[in-house]
Amino acid sequence: MMSWRRILLLCIAITVHNIPEGLAVGVGFGAIGKTPSATLESARNLAIGIGIQNFPEGLAVSLPLRAAGMGVWKSLWYGQLSGMVEPLAGLFGTIAVVVAEPLLPYALSFAAGAMVYVVLDDLVPEANQCGNGKLSSVAAVFGFIVMMSLDVGLG
Repeated sequence: MMSWRRILLLCIAITVHNIPEGLAVGVGFGAIGKTPSATLESARNLAIGIGIQNFPEGLAVSLPLRAAGMGVWKSLWYGQLSGMVEPLAGLFGTIAVVVAEPLLPYALSFAAGAMVYVVLDDLVPEANQCGNGKLSSVAAVFGFIVMMSLDVGLG
């Protein structure tokens, strides 16, 4: 079983990781109409993609809390609470695009880089230590294929 310190660190890491995700969605919606590729459909697709991958992130917060003895509903509450930073970051991302359009490429790069960094720095080494390195690698490739299929299929 994980120690409370490690569980707290994981919860904080996933919560902080949700900030650039929300920022990416906000930037996507704030950029509508700024370029030919910045459409409502592309912003919607980004929001759907990030929303889909938020389910396992919420579980990544809830399951260790439940395993450590916290109640089911309280564990689920904290899993959901970890994602509450996304709408706030999304609002900030939308305002940033409207007010400071030149920041758009940097904001999107930051969001993508932060998401990749969290996965590579925290989750992959943890999976390798637990003997699930191959499974996590296959799941990451599968997730990438799903997201790319959604991107191509939905526009």
